[in-house]
Amino acid sequence: MFAEENGLHGDPRIKAISDAIRVVPHFPKPGIMFQDITTLLLDQKAFKYTIDIFVDRYRDKKISVVAGVEARGFIFGPPIALAIGAKFVPLRKPKKLPGEVISEAYVLEYGTDCLEMHVGAVQPGESVLIVDDLVATGGTLSAAIRLLERVGAEVVECACVIGLPQVKGNWRLNGVPMYVLVEPRLTDLECSL
Repeated sequence: MFAEENGLHGDPRIKAISDAIRVVPHFPKPGIMFQDITTLLLDQKAFKYTIDIFVDRYRDKKISVVAGVEARGFIFGPPIALAIGAKFVPLRKPKKLPGEVISEAYVLEYGTDCLEMHVGAVQPGESVLIVDDLVATGGTLSAAIRLLERVGAEVVECACVIGLPQVKGNWRLNGVPMYVLVEPRLTDLECSL
């Protein structure tokens, strides 16, 4: 669900977060309106709001692991983990982790990819929050859920800063709830509206 549908409607922090995300037209290819979170990271107040909203939501949910999806999940996941007293586990692309790994392949619209994590990083029965910057089709998050469930973890929720319109109304991936802060803007002009 979008944060505005869950008690944050009209919250000025949501607008500040949305306004801080730069829209880059036709990147990385024509027709894509790239949602650039680097400008959110430059805005200390909006970045803090982002982390604070997630921390407020997950503080009392007894989450023991925050799993961040490479690469932008590594930006938002660690501060959330620290604030709620959980460990952080990176979910990496292939051949990036030095130890023994467990892998989960998934299909993209243009091919396949894979997520990996260290064997033993997550124990059976641990409660996990998965964090990423953006959810488009849900394919990567679904692979992350499958990977964590294979080791016996309970995935509590998936949290993303941005959710594309096609996920609206589909707030579960593999039966796991999804929480999204903002919808993407189409242009930077929408900030001033």
